[in-house]
This record gives sequence, structure tokens and C-alpha cells, in this order.
Amino acid sequence: ATGTMSGSGSEEPPPNQAAEEDQQQEAEQDWAAAKAFYDNLVTQRPRPPKPQNAITVAVSSRALFDLVEEQRIYEEQGVEKYVEYQQKNENVIFKPGPAFYFVKALEHVNARLLELYPDDEERFDIVLMTNNHAQVGVRLINSINHYGLTIERFCMTGGESPIGYLTAYLTNLYLSADSDKVQEAIEAGIASATMFTAKKDVVYSDTQLRVAFDGDAVIFSDESEQIFKEQGLDRFFEHEQLNENKPLAQGPLKGFLEDLGKLQKKFYAKNERLNCPIRTYLVTARSAASSGARVLKTLRSWGLEIDEALFLAGAPKGPILVKIRPHIFFDDQMFHIEGAQKLGAIAAHVPYGIGQKYQKS
Repeated sequence: ATGTMSGSGSEEPPPNQAAEEDQQQEAEQDWAAAKAFYDNLVTQRPRPPKPQNAITVAVSSRALFDLVEEQRIYEEQGVEKYVEYQQKNENVIFKPGPAFYFVKALEHVNARLLELYPDDEERFDIVLMTNNHAQVGVRLINSINHYGLTIERFCMTGGESPIGYLTAYLTNLYLSADSDKVQEAIEAGIASATMFTAKKDVVYSDTQLRVAFDGDAVIFSDESEQIFKEQGLDRFFEHEQLNENKPLAQGPLKGFLEDLGKLQKKFYAKNERLNCPIRTYLVTARSAASSGARVLKTLRSWGLEIDEALFLAGAPKGPILVKIRPHIFFDDQMFHIEGAQKLGAIAAHVPYGIGQKYQKS
């Protein structure tokens, strides 16, 4: 709530607030009219949820599909040749990209949620958010329909940055193959990551969404990582033990972990804990005995559960990720991303915190 006004004690809201409330009321009326129209249509497809209720995942076309060849044409021959190529090949289906199996897993969770809660709108809404030109849309639609994906909302910005639209769509997570766009989104306060394709083919679960997170500078802030980078490991251990009961500040992906937790609780409420289609993992280079307690106590203070916590004490993450086979693994350090890629894990780089200063050039 805003602070109380001084002076006359009038109860009338300030002009800006009144205008905002009118805008919200009009938006609610628009949604009510749209819902009434949709409810009168005969269709088996579920109506897309209101952005206020949904967990919106915005995915770029190069994250969802493999557009390596198309990107090469764009860079070497320019936008006109690129658009021409896409139109000539609009009946050629794109191959899956790094975010494809993650999106498929999100849709499986949605299907399970709709079985248990047919009228509830708290589920994933996948938006194709791309700076592609609308002329490329037909090929994208053909590919989405070919794979049976439910992506109803498109935002095609014709060469302009799509970042401004992320806020308008109330985006909870943005995935792109363009690291500059991801950096821009992170700076705008939107949970974002750059997708990297696994270098080996791996079979992913089609019945359980598996999401793995690094801790520092991903779920948590980079406060502790700053101590480690600047003052060394011993000082880091000392700092964590001294601050064991002080929760870490949140990092850029804390909100998305929270979203996953909310959906998990919807399954638990229907006695589906053992059959929950969402599983979360903390995969951290921290060591349990020296610096693990603060992490677990922070999660507890936030009211969040993590299904599995793996403290690797500096060991490589790749072999653990091969065992987990997550649909996506978020980390802030490129050497962990590269290690995961080599062993067949789909990795997503979160460009946040002090670790970015230490990346390989």
C-alpha cells in the first residue's frame, strides 16, 4: 500500500491512481467480453489464460526451433534473402531447438492441471516472442502445428527488439538464443536465460518437467559469490557460517522457482504428490558442510521446497545433469554451461552477477 496522504484527509485517490483503476476496470471488462465470446465457440482447445493468472513463458523462435542455417543466411545475405528463403521453405518443418523439449514438458503439466482443475487459469502460457518478420510466421505456425504444440500467442516484431513486449505480456520467464536480448531482459528485471543446444542426443522425460537450478546468482543473489571471487574460498566459508541464519537475497530465477512450487502444491492438494509432473533440482558447486545450511535455510524462509539438493563441492556438474536429464538447467557461469552441453544437457545461461566479469572472452 502507498503511504498515507497528509493535509485534508480526503479519501479520494490521486489522479494517477484513479486513472490506473479505470484502466484496470476496462481491461477486466475486455477480458470478460473475450471470455464470453470464446465460451460460445465450439472447440476442444482450452482458452488461453489471462496473463494475470498464467505463468507466461516467452520463447524466441531460435530457442524453440533449430534455425542455425536460417541465421547464417540472415547474417551473410541480409534480411530480404532471409525472408525469401523462409517463404520458399514455409512447408519445410523446423527441427527442434534447445527449448523445444522444455516447452513440450510445460504443455504436459498444463494437460494434467486441466484434468484436475478444468476451470482454473493458473497454468503455463507459452508465447512465441521473436523479432522475426510476420512473413516468416507461416513456417513457424506450420512447424508448431506439426509438433502439436499449443502456442496461441505470437509476438513478431519485424526486426525490433521484443523486450518491451515482455512486460506487456507479464512475462515470468524469457528464453532466447540471443545473449544481447537476454542481457537486456535481465536488466529490465525479467527472469531470462540464453539457450544452448546439447551436443549429444538425450531422451528426456515426457511425463515429468525437470528443472535444475544453480544457486548463487541464479536462485539467490551473487552476494556470496562476490566474497568467493574477491576474497577466496576460506573467507567465503567463514562468511556463510557467520550468516547462516540470515537469508540470502533473491536472484533472477527465484520467481520462476516460486511459480513451479505453486503449481506443485496444486497437485499435492489433489493427493498427487507422488505423481507430480514437476520436479525441481538445486545443483550447486557449494559444499554442504561448509556452506550448505544457509542455502537450505533461505529456501525455508521463503516457504519454498526444492525436490533434490545436490551440493557438489566444486565437482563438475555435467555427470550429475546426465543422471537428472533436466529439460533445462540454469547457471550463471559459462564453463558449467559448456560442461553440461558436452554431456547432452540442455543448458541456459543467466547473465547475472559478478561471475560475468570472470567469463572467458
